[in-house]
Amino acid sequence: SGIIEAQSRVRSHQNSGGVLRLILDKPNDFSDLKIGDSISTNGVCLTIEKFDDQTVQFCLGAETLKVLATSTKNFLTVPLNLERSLKFGDRIHGHLVTGHVDGLATIQETYAEGECWILKVSVPTEFATFFWKKGSICLNGVSLTVNNSVLPRQPQIEVCLIPETIQKTNLSNFKKGDTLTFEADYFAKTLVNYQKLREAEALK
Repeated sequence: SGIIEAQSRVRSHQNSGGVLRLILDKPNDFSDLKIGDSISTNGVCLTIEKFDDQTVQFCLGAETLKVLATSTKNFLTVPLNLERSLKFGDRIHGHLVTGHVDGLATIQETYAEGECWILKVSVPTEFATFFWKKGSICLNGVSLTVNNSVLPRQPQIEVCLIPETIQKTNLSNFKKGDTLTFEADYFAKTLVNYQKLREAEALK
């Protein structure tokens, strides 16, 4: 749902066979984990390979590493935002998030506004139609409302972090030029892709 439950640091990592394995400190209240469970890790849906009382291990495959590109350093140097997958019947406090990130958003500007923190990020042009004012965006796994969306050559999106979000997530650790994973709203992508298919059919 994009509501972060915990943050955790990487204890160790290993590149092997075209994959990246991460071993993280296991949050104390993650007491219901099973092998094969999905955990949103900085917005990326990762599968638990191993875990014990103190650690949990994930494997980042080739496709994930390709999407993250040079941003894998963010997984190794800052606390990671973690959220367990939803259960049917739970309240959804953010919006529906798949963990299948679309790519990287680049921070263009950050500043304080009272107790809040404003982030302005740019996303690749091909994703411009997925965002609009009061729509949703997921940044590093955090569900956020789009305050404003400007669509020049490189779309720029503004979000506001309230004090609770600043405290519970890693978003305030980043500065201008840093990258964050982003995922466009699933329903927005469905609608836009449906319209494109209808237009393509009409041209036949």
